[in-house]
Amino acid sequence: MSERNTAVRSMHDLGLAAWFGGSLMGAVGLNSAAAAEGGTWRNTARIASAGWAKWAPVNAAAIALHLAGGSGLLAANATRVATQQGVAASTIAKTVLTGAALAATAYSRILGKKIELASSEDPEDLEKAAEHPVDVEKAQHDLAWVQWALPVLTGGLIVLNALHGEQQRPAEQSQGMLQRAESMLRHPSKATPPANGRPGLPWNALPARSEWCL
Repeated sequence: MSERNTAVRSMHDLGLAAWFGGSLMGAVGLNSAAAAEGGTWRNTARIASAGWAKWAPVNAAAIALHLAGGSGLLAANATRVATQQGVAASTIAKTVLTGAALAATAYSRILGKKIELASSEDPEDLEKAAEHPVDVEKAQHDLAWVQWALPVLTGGLIVLNALHGEQQRPAEQSQGMLQRAESMLRHPSKATPPANGRPGLPWNALPARSEWCL
């Protein structure tokens, strides 16, 4: 009998939705609006940096919510990951993609902070920027690429999430578990589990029943 995991699933989906939606809106809306209204690179950078800085705490909370929900779902579906064909592969793919999205998010924030300091009119910020000089043009170029990569990566997570949903259909679960069982029967273990710390013998090296000693 299946159990409901409404709370952790909601955390997972809401966090991912905010992560994806915020990154897409920032890349499409905020950056374009800043470029249209800024006039100069400094004003454009200041407008965009102000918007991204406001979003950063919300984005961090959304990511934390998503990761917490994902951990809960993984724990709740550990049996399916181990026994249903295809679930482990899609879980690994989702883990790798999540790591890439986290790395892109962190790198984006680092670049954004550098540009924010370089474009600021605050003496303290200018002093910090002078201590760590940055090639603003290159940083802006790299930041643009990373900010567009984020909705692609998080969009990929949504696609994998949809795949996981399909794999939870009763017919898919039954078929996947049968395929996994057939695969294990076709490739049985070549050694019996160790007993009392002694290495096991190959299964085909065991004596026939008629040869057992009394």
